Amino acid sequence: QVQLVESGGGLVQAGGSLRLSCAASGPSFSSSTMGWYRQAPGKQREWVANISTDRSTNYADSIKGRFTISRDNGKNTVYLQMNSLKPEDTGVYYCSLNTWYGRDYWGQGTQVTVSS
Repeated sequence: QVQLVESGGGLVQAGGSLRLSCAASGPSFSSSTMGWYRQAPGKQREWVANISTDRSTNYADSIKGRFTISRDNGKNTVYLQMNSLKPEDTGVYYCSLNTWYGRDYWGQGTQVTVSS
């Protein structure tokens, strides 16, 4: 059974930085693509970034150049370094694990609030 636990959210001023972590349990981490999504109040969940098993990365245009996704397979953890934060980055950030056999898992989310 896969479980994902996010941490590192909080309140930060515009221009500041936060580093989110997502710790995964279970044997699937190193063979799975990992992703980050976010959901702002009143909006649908949107994709932010992902990192594949070969560490290739993809980013949404809205955060490109400001956020960096990385993974540590030895710790079963994926990170999202967020710099130059903007108020529009506010939302609940979710970690996802996408297995090679087509099943997806989600964490419970961590709140990020950026004040202007």
